[in-house]
Amino acid sequence: MKLLRYGDPGSERPAILDAAGVMRDVSAVIPDITGATLDDDTLNHLRRLDPDSFPPVPGKPRIGPCVGQVGKFCCIGLNYTDHAEEMNMAIPEHPVLFLKANSSISGPNDPVVMPRGSEKTDWEIELGLVIGTRAKYVTPETALNHVAGFCIINDVTERHFQSALSGQWTKGKSCDSFGPIGPWLVTRDEVPDVQALGMRLTVNGVERQSGNTRTMIFTVAECIAHLSQLFTLEPGDVISTGTPPGIGAGRTPPIFLREGDEMVLEIDGLGTQRQKVVADR
Repeated sequence: MKLLRYGDPGSERPAILDAAGVMRDVSAVIPDITGATLDDDTLNHLRRLDPDSFPPVPGKPRIGPCVGQVGKFCCIGLNYTDHAEEMNMAIPEHPVLFLKANSSISGPNDPVVMPRGSEKTDWEIELGLVIGTRAKYVTPETALNHVAGFCIINDVTERHFQSALSGQWTKGKSCDSFGPIGPWLVTRDEVPDVQALGMRLTVNGVERQSGNTRTMIFTVAECIAHLSQLFTLEPGDVISTGTPPGIGAGRTPPIFLREGDEMVLEIDGLGTQRQKVVADR
C-alpha cells in the first residue's frame, strides 16, 4: 500500500493511493497515519479493504508528511561508500547518528525555507523508513520486521551552521522545513529489496545526485539493529539512512541552493518530491 496524508499543516487527513493513482480518504477507518496505526494488524486490515469503497479526495490538496506525530527523527550520516569518497572521509566503524528536530518536518512539496544568515544550504536525498512495531535489541535478521514502510526524505542541511557554529550537526540539520518526508509511506511488502533502490535528485533540472542503496556502508537492517541496541525504537519513529554522492558541499567548487531553485527527488517505487527554495525574511 501507499499511505499518505493530505490537507493543511496540522490538519492532515489519512489516505491511500489506489491502483489508478487516485487518493482515497480512509479517515472512516483510521484517524491518522501515526505510530498508533502502523502496526501489522492495522495495516493488514487496510489491505483487506477495497480502495474503491473509500471516497476520492477532491481537487489537488497539499500533501503532508506521510506520517504524523513523529516520535524520534533519527538520521545516519556518511552511510554510502561513494559519498564518503567524495568527502575524503574514512569509512565509519559504526553507523554515525544525529537527530533532526521534529519541527523541521514538512510535506514533500512544501517550500524549503533558507533561514536568516544562511550561506550554504545543501540538499541530501535519502531513503527514509518509519518504525511500525517497537524494536529493542533486535538483530539485522529480524530488523525489517519492525518497519511499517519506506519513504523519501530530503535531509536539507545548512553547512555553515553544521560546521562553523560549534557543537554538533543538529544545528545545520534542524532548521524549519529542513525535513521533507513523503509523498507516500510505501509499506514494506511493496519494497522487495530495500538495498536495490535507485535515487536521483535534480536542482533546476540538472542532475546533482544519482545513487543506489546497494552502496550503503551499513544496510537498512543493520542501522535499525544498531540503534535498537542504544535506545528503544517506537512506532512512528523515523530513520533517515544517509545520502549518496553529489551533495553541493562535495563539488569543486562547492555549490549551494539559492532562492528560486527547485529540487526534485525520486527513489524507485517511492514517488517524487518537488520543493521550491525561498528565503526567510
